[in-house]
Amino acid sequence: MPSFDFEEQRIVKEIQRLNAKRVVLQMPQGLKPEAAKLAKLVEDAGAVAIISSDPCYGACDIALFEAESLGADLVLHFGHSKMVRDDNAHAIYIETHAKIDIESALQQALPLLIDYKTVGLTTSVQHITTLTSAKQFLETAGKAVLIGDGGQLAHAGQVIGCNYSNPKAVADQVDAFLFVGGGIFHALGIALGTGKPVIIADPYDSRAYSITDEAQKLLKHRYASIMAAKDAKTFGILIGVKPGQKHLDHALKAKAIAEKTGRTAYLMAGREITPDALMEFPQFDAYVNTACPRISLDAPGKFQKPILTVNEFMVLCGEISWNDMIRKGLFEN
Repeated sequence: MPSFDFEEQRIVKEIQRLNAKRVVLQMPQGLKPEAAKLAKLVEDAGAVAIISSDPCYGACDIALFEAESLGADLVLHFGHSKMVRDDNAHAIYIETHAKIDIESALQQALPLLIDYKTVGLTTSVQHITTLTSAKQFLETAGKAVLIGDGGQLAHAGQVIGCNYSNPKAVADQVDAFLFVGGGIFHALGIALGTGKPVIIADPYDSRAYSITDEAQKLLKHRYASIMAAKDAKTFGILIGVKPGQKHLDHALKAKAIAEKTGRTAYLMAGREITPDALMEFPQFDAYVNTACPRISLDAPGKFQKPILTVNEFMVLCGEISWNDMIRKGLFEN
């Protein structure tokens, strides 16, 4: 496991500045092995530390409800950049940049980029500090490099699971994208949101690879999900109540479209949208997910009924075409 910058001095200063007495620590799965060390840091700074054991799915999933319930003064949210406003509570996002060398992965990527003159460069927040050096590396290798800044995220070049505005901002000007980071989820979002080839430079495994085949495979699976819901009469419109996943306006719009097209729809709200939870509602033929799009896309086979994104539901109801949906963004609500 690589080391990360937890900004320990900043944490101590913020606890002291806010005179925080009780602090909730929240982090995604990959950082939880560091929880005890971070809790000790908080307690040494004079506050009671409470580690959240719940899953943490992203910047949208910040533990404000838990902090209020526990009487905490502060939430320390690790691994993501700021997304949710915290007008009624103190919450600090610790971006947790990875301390890992990316050059080997970039070297592996060069043969895969040989046919592309202009490359768009993107990454997740863990590697955002490496973009300048990655850009210089590619330029030295003869590539023209663009880093998009759609203005919606904390950093130029950054992508998150439900927002690909940065690569979209330069998609018309590049031949392909290079994503620096581990896993394929974000790279799939770039590929499907821009229609351009995407190469992953994975510094954790020091390798690079294309995700073109995976993107096409996912599109086929999603089209099959839409077709599986074509005869559904009664829909559950799912609303996430986590701070950054609450899109009531999208849910109301989906309900209105369902009813306009002769379908029945009911609004459903929950913190955790899981296969087991939905099994308790056999009266619904299919679902429209207005919360995190990853719920629909990561493991649709685990759900017994079709679970569509908002844009997929728009295709089903004839509001937009399949090609329009791809342009709007399969991963974005």
